[in-house]
Amino acid sequence: MSFSSQPTDFTQYDTAAISETDRAHFLHPWQIFDAIAEEGALPIAAAEGAYIYDSDGNRYLDAVGGLWCTNIGLGREEMADAIAEQVRKMAYASPFVDMTNIPAATLAAKLAELAPGDLNHVALSCGGSTAIDTAYRLIHFYQNCRGKQNKKHIISRINSYHGSTYASMSIGGKPGDHPPEFDYIQDTIHHISCPNYYRAEAGLSEADFLEARLQELEDKILQVGPDKVAAFFAEPVFGAGGVIVPPQGYHRGTWEICQKYDVLYVSDEVVTAFGRLGHWFASKEVFDFQPDIICSAKGLTSGYQPLGATIYSSKIHNVISELGHGRCFTHGFTYSGHPVACAAALKNIEIMEREKLLPHVQDIGPYFQAQLKTLSDLPIVGDVRGIGLMACVEFVKDKASKERFDEEFDIGKWISNQADSRGLIVRPIVNLNVMSPPLIIDAEQVDFIVSTLRESILACVDDLKQQGHL
Repeated sequence: MSFSSQPTDFTQYDTAAISETDRAHFLHPWQIFDAIAEEGALPIAAAEGAYIYDSDGNRYLDAVGGLWCTNIGLGREEMADAIAEQVRKMAYASPFVDMTNIPAATLAAKLAELAPGDLNHVALSCGGSTAIDTAYRLIHFYQNCRGKQNKKHIISRINSYHGSTYASMSIGGKPGDHPPEFDYIQDTIHHISCPNYYRAEAGLSEADFLEARLQELEDKILQVGPDKVAAFFAEPVFGAGGVIVPPQGYHRGTWEICQKYDVLYVSDEVVTAFGRLGHWFASKEVFDFQPDIICSAKGLTSGYQPLGATIYSSKIHNVISELGHGRCFTHGFTYSGHPVACAAALKNIEIMEREKLLPHVQDIGPYFQAQLKTLSDLPIVGDVRGIGLMACVEFVKDKASKERFDEEFDIGKWISNQADSRGLIVRPIVNLNVMSPPLIIDAEQVDFIVSTLRESILACVDDLKQQGHL
């Protein structure tokens, strides 16, 4: 692995000035206005491998992997070279109508090769949200081409996350992502329960829980009407919803129900694809089902360039591309198939293949999960769950009843602040700490994550006791 060895002079930065400039002008995704006003944001100035550095030169092991995306690690010299070479050769080319570029065409073919089954066609966009948005519009186009103008309803799950465009956020089902100040599509998008067995009714067996979740999907299709339900959107593993791995058989079962009622299955692999679970894609290899559409982004370029891909079946393509209708697919973006982003994706895939990162994840993933499980003995750790290099620690006030802390405590943030001070970045989501480290992580770094998180949780427990909350 070759990472940048160029040293960063952190004395050049004025952290207070950077923070003030940021506060005055940069509207962050998911910005909590009160918190930014009081505390500002942490300025990140440099990165190498699995580590990031703030503008004061403090080093952190980034166990979040950027935002589920820095799979091959940051600061790769050959990634910088590939991007620079493409910029010099051709920084941009219009993708519209009858023009293409070599990196885009090459990448589309590579994705068709890696994707399961007959997913042989690719629409390229700017990220995960636009990949989902493209799938949504593609579904409408497909159903209209079939003469099924009423078959437009979508089913998703509570606690799912599918992006932040108007359509993708409407498809998502996280209550915290649907504040009253925003509007959402509500008449044609429906949500069924989250398949989180940890939060199941006490005494309910996992088999009965699974049966109930499958029946709920079928009941929802029947309620809305099979002639109206167009597609089911599902993450193989919930990401921002808390790294929820559904019971074994859930995905196969939901897929069979979709097959029964002519409902397209959209697998949102924006997080799980490109090695996160040790495979190029998780749908078929890990969960044994063949989706009609896979949406991907993040690990596609390991965060080096913004790029999304909507990979769809020949079954869909054969319908929408049928000759003699004069059809035009009036959807896409100025930066669809951007040559620099596609060059980055191709180099990223090459690195993953050459360095055998998928087998590495299959080896290190079980160790990562097993070590994190050792945190289960701590008094406020209710659940430790995950698969591959996706993991979540859920904190509870009472382990027996699974009672949560009041949201005002923001217990996940409380613990992540402790971790920050010890050189570890984990992602707080209310009562959770979520992790998705770079795929290059080794056993020593796993040990650091787990021991540092343990220290951080214990420090938080001490604070809670001193303040009379435990």
